[in-house]
Amino acid sequence: MIVYVLCYGAAWMFAMSRHPYPAGLCLLGAALWLYYEDYRRSGNALHLRALFALSFVGGQGLAALRLSRLSQDWNAMTWLSFLAAFSGFYAVFWYLEGGSGARWNRQSRRADFGDAKQPIFAAACILTVLSAGCFAAEAAALGYIPLFVRGVPHAYSYFHLTGIHYVTVSCALVPSLSVMYFCIDRGRNQTQTAALLVMDALALLIPVLCVSRSQLLLAVLLAAFTYIQMGERVRLPILLGAAAAFAAAYVAMTAARSHDSAYLKAVFEMKQEKMPLFLSQPYMYVANNYDNFNCLTGQGAGHTWGMRMLAPLWSLSGLKFLYPSLTPGPVFVTRTEMTTLTLIYDAYYDFGLLGVLMFSCVLGFVSFVLMRKMEHVRNPILYLLYAQMAFYLLLSFFTTWFSNPATWFYLAVTGAAALYVSFFKGSGLSGSGRRRGGRRFAIKKGALL
Repeated sequence: MIVYVLCYGAAWMFAMSRHPYPAGLCLLGAALWLYYEDYRRSGNALHLRALFALSFVGGQGLAALRLSRLSQDWNAMTWLSFLAAFSGFYAVFWYLEGGSGARWNRQSRRADFGDAKQPIFAAACILTVLSAGCFAAEAAALGYIPLFVRGVPHAYSYFHLTGIHYVTVSCALVPSLSVMYFCIDRGRNQTQTAALLVMDALALLIPVLCVSRSQLLLAVLLAAFTYIQMGERVRLPILLGAAAAFAAAYVAMTAARSHDSAYLKAVFEMKQEKMPLFLSQPYMYVANNYDNFNCLTGQGAGHTWGMRMLAPLWSLSGLKFLYPSLTPGPVFVTRTEMTTLTLIYDAYYDFGLLGVLMFSCVLGFVSFVLMRKMEHVRNPILYLLYAQMAFYLLLSFFTTWFSNPATWFYLAVTGAAALYVSFFKGSGLSGSGRRRGGRRFAIKKGALL
């Protein structure tokens, strides 16, 4: 924490004296060091505090480089908010682990989840059928599929029906369920393995047809994180091949959005106009979100006292249709095309600097508890829950994940899957429930996770 504060103070002074490169390098160095320290102590490449440091502090470092003309000098409240966001998270996490930074105790071996195999397979089937059915309903009702629309840059943004679209995009959870099944079954049941491969293909096809890069990224990373957390080794050739395939799909989907090179360069306004698009695009997808936050602190007229952070409640309950006044206020951004935000945007919008600090403290508490739960996993769905948290923290620079109704819908679906697996594991209805002492295992108190 001392290293972070020193680097942060140096970056702030460099930025105020108009030296953006040293400012950015100070923050990038701090992010890499913080990630490495947590990884070294825990042996966990997906340590939640490490991911938050790498993403949030590292993203701030990229933004501080100010490689785009859209970047402006950050005001003092912006700097204080970024400091509070990471400090609150780190301090709570550090306090709960006793301030020792001791090595975490990970499971010496994965628990035997053989009796969870059939419920996981059934959950994947149910989710795939529901998602595919809702996608077909949306396509039929709206009369188009975004992938096949040309010349309309934002056709994908209008492809949704109220309520139904949440189920459509829940296909992103299917590959993770498949990973769990594969890690447990090891391909012994060839029929179900083949069926899951078909379901995975369909689950990845739906985001492609919707031209949703974020949903495709979510599906792929959740599956990868689940695989890693289940103790599996990632082989480098497979990793490189998967990365190449994903990069190709990402580029193709960018083209399918009718975002050509000239359009994107005009939007990004890079100072080095000859910078390749494959560098400027990811840079802007990270850096501009921090400049958008600076727009909020500089232009926001007042706070909304919880209205924005409660948006999932208004949306999922349907209250926003009965009471239009519940609709969140305007978003302050550098350009109308650049609408992604940081994780703390809504916390500041609602309650200011105190809101950012409290939100980050709660996030640190939840992350600590979840990591402790991972030491003794009794329900394999916990791996999916952990993967979701890791994803949101890894992309903390991107948007206000926890003010997004889709995030809470995913968490609700994950919770339902956990209940489903727990019930069938304990009841012996999974088809592979083992006996011990002539009696089937029962659901123990607290065995949900």
